Amino acid sequence: MSQSLYVHFHPDERPFVDRALEWVERAAERHATVVTDFLDPRQQFILQSIAGREPDAVLRLDGGYPEAERKRAVIVPAYRDPEDVDCDIAVLAVEASGGKFLELDHGDYLGALLGLGIKRDVLGDLHVRDDGCHCLVTEEMAGFLHTHLTQVHRVPVRTDILPRESLRVVQPEMDVTVITVASLRLDGVASDAFRVSRSKIMDPIRAGRCRVNWKTEEDPSARLEEGDVVSLKGYGRFKILKVDGPTKSGRLRVAIGKFI
Repeated sequence: MSQSLYVHFHPDERPFVDRALEWVERAAERHATVVTDFLDPRQQFILQSIAGREPDAVLRLDGGYPEAERKRAVIVPAYRDPEDVDCDIAVLAVEASGGKFLELDHGDYLGALLGLGIKRDVLGDLHVRDDGCHCLVTEEMAGFLHTHLTQVHRVPVRTDILPRESLRVVQPEMDVTVITVASLRLDGVASDAFRVSRSKIMDPIRAGRCRVNWKTEEDPSARLEEGDVVSLKGYGRFKILKVDGPTKSGRLRVAIGKFI
């Protein structure tokens, strides 16, 4: 089964495909209950594709709130209800010592957490506010982070572990701009979105540093569509919000939302 699956995924995704196959096999054949770490949307898609081929296993996804981007998966034998298994998600509340106003962003909090030597997989979505951040984390890692996270970008912080019901959801902020492009080619849209030359944007794409909807995309000529999310290491992430056109000159007007 695994060999026929590999053709559907990027070579870089093969290790995760192997892990997903093993998780599903454990549930279906060994009657085990599997709770994964947090998965990005592409990993969720891969796991759902594999689980969908196996009638003896079922799964559910949970990221701590309905609109979560990163989610944990529960995989159980088909005779069990995955809703009966807790995903063990906690909220790590981070606040500035003394309640000072923080001008910290998502990258500051993520960098401070990863700087403690943990894997990205144990962290879910981060909800950044003016006065701090609510970080969704695995319950297994919550105590460690509570003890060791003492500063974010040189700002002293204090932490607390809260039940997931206390989560304060913050919708991600976007810097919206409208660009005009000749086509929806990846390199053309990305060069305008990140304001770098088309020639400069092609090298990181070909080097495998670009993801479209969380899937690695190495073809600069790949066509984008409305709703696509594009991330490029070292540059940031944007979403195609709307495509209008063509204009009188034959170009397309594209509304881009860059994640702040």
